[in-house]
Amino acid sequence: MSSVTLRYFAAARERAGCSEERVLLADGAPVRELLQALCTLHPALVPLLPHLRVAVNQEFSSLDAKVPAGAEVALIPPVAGGSGDPAFLVTDAPLSLDAVVRAVSGKGQGGVVTFSGAVRDATSGKSVVRLEYEAYAPMAEKKLAEIASEAAAQWPGARVAIHHRVGVLSPGELAVVIAASTPHRAEAFAACRHAIERLKADVPIWKKEVYADGAVWVGLGP
Repeated sequence: MSSVTLRYFAAARERAGCSEERVLLADGAPVRELLQALCTLHPALVPLLPHLRVAVNQEFSSLDAKVPAGAEVALIPPVAGGSGDPAFLVTDAPLSLDAVVRAVSGKGQGGVVTFSGAVRDATSGKSVVRLEYEAYAPMAEKKLAEIASEAAAQWPGARVAIHHRVGVLSPGELAVVIAASTPHRAEAFAACRHAIERLKADVPIWKKEVYADGAVWVGLGP
């Protein structure tokens, strides 16, 4: 037996009642065995498990993969939407579009395309009081860098920078800013679109929409 560190985020954290804990697991046990143990430890997680992905040491893992001794295992709810690289940042500070543009600019980059995502004051006919963003920051920044690498492989010469805000945001505030540059404009548009779509699919950043009469984690429902 060896211990592994469990990390919970967003709705999973609320259901487990903690953000981190250590549990004992048989050596060489697969991820699915760990999840079965969690069902006993935290029954409130059971309805959530079909919606979760599991990351082992900051990489998404299959249910049959073995959990290494001493691993960090994170339960990743559907995303809404530590690299040290200024192009890839998860921060609680206000965002600057200029910062991501500077990160991708260069003499050979003829096209620069940007995307700014701001908090709306309404969604699905309901007024939004605020959004609350939460992230698994080290893994999130790592995934942002991977998105940029994908863009560079698909569109030679592409540079991508992505900054995402966490914390409490009011309507009108920027939640994400992206800049993509390439030698020619068509590829810059494509790279920017690729970045925002991949961010929404795989980067562990979650948002809770708060209304006057309740709140919901986006992707999970009430």
